[in-house]
Amino acid sequence: MTTANKITILRILLIPVFATLAVYYGQGVKAGTPNEWMRWSTIAVFVLAAASDGLDGYIARRYNQKSALGVILDPIADKGLLLTAIVTLSFSNWSLEFPLWFPIAIISRDLIVLSGAVTLRLLSGDVRVRPKWSGKTATALQMTAISLAMLQPPFLLNPVPWFPSLAASDVAPILAGFFTLLSGTQYVIDGIRNAHAEGHGDPKPFWDPH
Repeated sequence: MTTANKITILRILLIPVFATLAVYYGQGVKAGTPNEWMRWSTIAVFVLAAASDGLDGYIARRYNQKSALGVILDPIADKGLLLTAIVTLSFSNWSLEFPLWFPIAIISRDLIVLSGAVTLRLLSGDVRVRPKWSGKTATALQMTAISLAMLQPPFLLNPVPWFPSLAASDVAPILAGFFTLLSGTQYVIDGIRNAHAEGHGDPKPFWDPH
């Protein structure tokens, strides 16, 4: 097994560690006795896992360690970390929790894109997904929202100056949710176009006598 794949597997193993620390810290918040060392430990594990994403990619490119296993494990590790963080910070009683629609939007988008990719795979036998600027922007904003929720800077408790009914803590999730849905829509449109380009959307008789 390559060094890059070992780092990716380590990132996957850090996901339950992150979730456990986050849940226990949330229980402390709910009980009125939050352990700040646990919150900072949660942040440290998340930072370590996120940093390993760039490290395994660099090693794979620099030392020619790209592999079929790595192609499978890397997105599992990336999505697993993001989704675990978003879901955990939505339901674990942290001081700054995500609104309920946020994890629903993220999970729904990923399920739709995954379903489309599987469908195209069954129809065509090959799927090539080109990264889009909206998807990269969505990921960056999701990471920003997660980081702010864990760091809990005081300014997030204030209302937005030009929109007093909106809390500052909601800005990052709203932006992340918007670009997440935008990228999902773009992927679906591309998938439909590809399917039609290969003739899979054309009507065909159920029975052809010839």
